[in-house]
Amino acid sequence: MKNIFRLLSVLLLCGCIHATAQDSKVNDNYPDQWWVFIPPSELKSWEIAPQAADRSKGEVILSKRTELGIFSNLSEAHFEMDGTHYASVEGLWQGMKYPEGPNDERMKDPNVVWPYTREQVYKMSGFESKAAGDAANANMKQLGIKWITYKGKKIEYKTETGKVEHYNIIYRASEQKVLQNPDIKSLLLRTGNLKFLPDHTQQPNPDPAYLYFDIFMKIRSGLSSKAAQ
Repeated sequence: MKNIFRLLSVLLLCGCIHATAQDSKVNDNYPDQWWVFIPPSELKSWEIAPQAADRSKGEVILSKRTELGIFSNLSEAHFEMDGTHYASVEGLWQGMKYPEGPNDERMKDPNVVWPYTREQVYKMSGFESKAAGDAANANMKQLGIKWITYKGKKIEYKTETGKVEHYNIIYRASEQKVLQNPDIKSLLLRTGNLKFLPDHTQQPNPDPAYLYFDIFMKIRSGLSSKAAQ
């Protein structure tokens, strides 16, 4: 009799596990492509593959190899903020390093050549905008400058106060990118409660503005809360 009860218990347990697995599979209506396998030999040195996320734990990489790559700061997604048009969040980010006009103190050293105007960088996206930022970093180092500007205001973005100001600008830009592009907003909401992870290795103790994956989860949470009201 004990053996019969033991057998029944095992069968019931297996049934529960099977049901749970089925329920989990039913509730996971996300495209398999979001976790597509990319051979390690094809990955860039900085890249984290889509398959690195644990789907069973609700994780997903915001990989540039899938449609979720649109959430990268590098992606081209036009928006306006405070009266200025940007082609990408990265264009804004890197553009803030450039002089705002001929009287900007970053223009005072004739030996320092700026390869672009700020307005040109605002119109950039992808690795072109990243390269423009790298050039600006070299100039800033040569000039001994550790600040950027936004609408004429200096922001020492490595100080505690500056980190907050910089974060707020990038957060607002990311939010406007979503709100002004319906397809991006729709995609963000389709991700449900998935935990976003970056598609590239993060530096140790990164500033909050660099955590783009966390920013988009916060934006998604705000959109979901409004939709529920």
